[in-house]
Amino acid sequence: MRTLTDHLSQYAEYHRDKRNVATHFIGIPLIVLAIAALLGRPAWPIFSGAFMLTPAWLLFALATLYYLWLDVPLGIGMGIVSALSAAFGDWAASQATSIWLTIGIGMFVIGWIFQFIGHVRYEHRKPAFVDDIIGLLIGPLFILVELLSGLGLRRDLHDAIQARAAR
Repeated sequence: MRTLTDHLSQYAEYHRDKRNVATHFIGIPLIVLAIAALLGRPAWPIFSGAFMLTPAWLLFALATLYYLWLDVPLGIGMGIVSALSAAFGDWAASQATSIWLTIGIGMFVIGWIFQFIGHVRYEHRKPAFVDDIIGLLIGPLFILVELLSGLGLRRDLHDAIQARAAR
């Protein structure tokens, strides 16, 4: 089984150019929010209607369990991001169908444009998920680690990732 450092190092190998990483700070959140929006419908009432379960909540709950398995503190952070994203998805799904689809599809397309600009213009390398589909789950986690590192947190993890990716 691959470790957190294994996953993030492999992902980092595809993201060596700082400009590419910068495009991912825009693209990945847009894609995550777009997925939350598009999977915000349908909604099923649970707990006597106190909560509406959607495909977005299911997907983000499963992703959070995976992140928690990799690393509890980062998993908690990703759980917060996931809950906020799914809540955004609930809001988007509550809009008229045309607005809901415009939000979801628009954010998805714009997010992927940023991703491909980063890889084509700056990195000159295909996205990580092309070689390993798990990269779609690791991308948001990579952005969180980059953000935390920029704030002076989890520097040991960031340094280990960068050292392995540079080999």
